Amino acid sequence: MSGKNAAPTVPTTTGGKGLAAGTLGLFGSTVIGLASTAPVYSLAATIGFVVLAVGAQAPIAMILAFIPMFLTASAYRELNRAVPDCGTAFTWVTKAFGPRTGWLAGWGVAVAGIIVLANLAQIGSKYLWLLTNNPDLYDNTVLVTATGVVFIAAMTYISVRGLQIGERLQNVLLGVQYVALILFVVLAFWAVITGTAPEGSTAPQADWFNPFAFTSLSGFTEAILLCLFIYWGWDTCLALNEETKDPERTPGRAAVLSTVILLVTYVSVTVAAMSFAGLGDSGVGLGNEENSGDVFLALKDAIFGPWAWLLVIAVCVSAISSTQTTILPTARGTLAMSTYRALPEAFGRINPKFRTPRFATIFMSVVAVVFYVGMTIVSENILSDTILSIGLAIAFYYALTSYACIWYFRKEIFTTARNFFFKGLFPLLGGLMLTAAFIQSAIDMYNPDYGYTVIFGIGGVFVVGVGSLALGVVLMIVWSFFPRAKAFFRGESLNMDTEVLVPDEDVPIVRSVDGGLM
Repeated sequence: MSGKNAAPTVPTTTGGKGLAAGTLGLFGSTVIGLASTAPVYSLAATIGFVVLAVGAQAPIAMILAFIPMFLTASAYRELNRAVPDCGTAFTWVTKAFGPRTGWLAGWGVAVAGIIVLANLAQIGSKYLWLLTNNPDLYDNTVLVTATGVVFIAAMTYISVRGLQIGERLQNVLLGVQYVALILFVVLAFWAVITGTAPEGSTAPQADWFNPFAFTSLSGFTEAILLCLFIYWGWDTCLALNEETKDPERTPGRAAVLSTVILLVTYVSVTVAAMSFAGLGDSGVGLGNEENSGDVFLALKDAIFGPWAWLLVIAVCVSAISSTQTTILPTARGTLAMSTYRALPEAFGRINPKFRTPRFATIFMSVVAVVFYVGMTIVSENILSDTILSIGLAIAFYYALTSYACIWYFRKEIFTTARNFFFKGLFPLLGGLMLTAAFIQSAIDMYNPDYGYTVIFGIGGVFVVGVGSLALGVVLMIVWSFFPRAKAFFRGESLNMDTEVLVPDEDVPIVRSVDGGLM
């Protein structure tokens, strides 16, 4: 797409950003997209709270929350076909709405990644030490935190070494997760069928899938917001588009495929858990608030018996696996921002041997470690509130990307029926749903009773969530005064007409003295 009055572009090269092209196929890309959502951990931490919010309507809540994710995935797919750039939200929003809005979209991706990276490391560490059955170990804050830092360091090393070793690792780790989930579903249903399930168990009910059976608007909203979080992460396969075979099509297909697989996974496990444990407020019942924080921990002994440690390992593996896949999109997003002069040139440095964004990967991991350790020292409750707050960042940059899709393709939307739905209607509906989720989340989080902390008389989750996005505005203004940033904020280094810099294995990367691409 072009415009007569477009700003001039900074000279580029077909050499691209220096990433290793053609590394991932559809299978590998889908695996990474699935692993990024940490399916076992997400289910363990979410099912109980969803049941407390909407009771028997938990399965339909999972399905309804899938809708905006699927619609957003359609927007990502269409934009990726036209602009297969590892900057994803940053690049696309900049092309559609300009440099400042695009910079904030990139910031939203980075904030969500850093916060969740810290929390995943803690979960993985906690569950590793749970295997010892020694409370002196798994309740030791220093030990758990130190182990979490080691996990981040190890996953950073793997990420720097290249996608091939990371893909092989993710194949194994995701396989472990799905073996555990399949066993959970099969054993739970078998116990219900044979009558060996605990008192209160029940066969699946058709009413569990009735979208008109919700009795509380606030409960419905809370459940949808919780479910939105567990689907988040599939867009990692889009951030690896420049390292994927057939970058215009494969990442988009992997994104849609990932969301569909997650839908089937989440609904199946939720129905199995509800059937086995029932909705009672005592014992293993999912209505028991003591079980809400971790359903798998509450049900592992009842379902797996002496093999309960398999489920503990699965949660640990899920968190560790997602730690590595969370590093990937964050590093590549900042690489793209540097390439187009939206960040210092150091973020654009590529490891010459492994062709990965070495500096960006290490830098973002160090920031995550500092954030993790700092929040733990201040208060573990604040660390818990940070994971609740990332819903704002997720809804923020997903919604911006959906709207960017509409504006970028505005001249094509009404040319064909397919364009109308996939480039217009679907992104619009997804964007509106996510905008509503953002607004409702902010309203709920403002309440002092929301989350674990209160700051300045309002909910700590609100302060962290809104404050982290506001910090991005401050950093963007500060960066705009640096000489290197001038080209970006004038719309010269990246605009609607800028040719996207994609990898080319046959052309070496040549950088100018100041780090820009020549």
